Amino acid sequence: MSRSPKPLKMPADRDASHTRSGVLRAITGVVPAIAALAVAAAACADGARPAAAGIADNSFLIEEAYNQEAGVVQHIATFARQNGTWTAAYTDEWPAISQVHQFSYTVPYAWLADSEGGADGIGDVMLNYRYQALFESDGLPAFAPRISLILPTGDDDRGLGDGSTGYQINLPVSKIVTDRITLHGNAGLTSFFDIDGHRPVSFHAGGSMIYAATRDFNLMLEALHSWDERVNDAGALERDRTFTLSPGLRTAFNRPEGQLVLGIAAPIEFSAGERDYGVFFYGSFEHSFLAAQH
Repeated sequence: MSRSPKPLKMPADRDASHTRSGVLRAITGVVPAIAALAVAAAACADGARPAAAGIADNSFLIEEAYNQEAGVVQHIATFARQNGTWTAAYTDEWPAISQVHQFSYTVPYAWLADSEGGADGIGDVMLNYRYQALFESDGLPAFAPRISLILPTGDDDRGLGDGSTGYQINLPVSKIVTDRITLHGNAGLTSFFDIDGHRPVSFHAGGSMIYAATRDFNLMLEALHSWDERVNDAGALERDRTFTLSPGLRTAFNRPEGQLVLGIAAPIEFSAGERDYGVFFYGSFEHSFLAAQH
């Protein structure tokens, strides 16, 4: 899921041409590879349960529409660098009695090394509720709308928060389309109630394609477009538009105790005619919290 507000923008480091060329080479290699694998996917069925179902609800930028099953909790940690800023987030996802209802919370943390004084600390915490409106079937996608309450726990004077209570709505849709390919789509908005007398509203839309090379190893390509409204230093509203393209991979380790998923991505952010190359690390552990039945 989209587990925290968009990381704070800091001035990007523009002196990494070798990094840019390396990432671009990775992109030009990954995209054709995914396309070729997609063509071959129809011939790769290996049983009643598709390989694409081996790893689910473990995307990075794009939220998947699968609630936690009854009795199963997921712990998620992310660590990323974008626009010169390191950010981390911790999320717990819990089923509320059944898979139909899910509660989760996200606690973000940022290291603003480029800011005055090198501020670091907790950001704005999110409390999330998600409703499994549609379960995936042969003819229907999974659909799980989410609404989140944003709490002003971050110090806005130090650039760690927005200084206002707010909310976020996201509409994730997911569908396994072949034995090895899953598609996801998101659309939503984020709004704050009072920032310097304004109520800024930001919008986002995106999608992803996941290719299951094996049941426990996935290639990923995610894209996210956001229109972010903010209050500038002059106290007026202004809007920034950002597009992020993120190739990545994830792998699962299935143990009796639960499923561990590790992943990495190389997000490229395009904004105001500039490009910024980042890195994203992901870790998740999913397990039953019910006592074993004997």
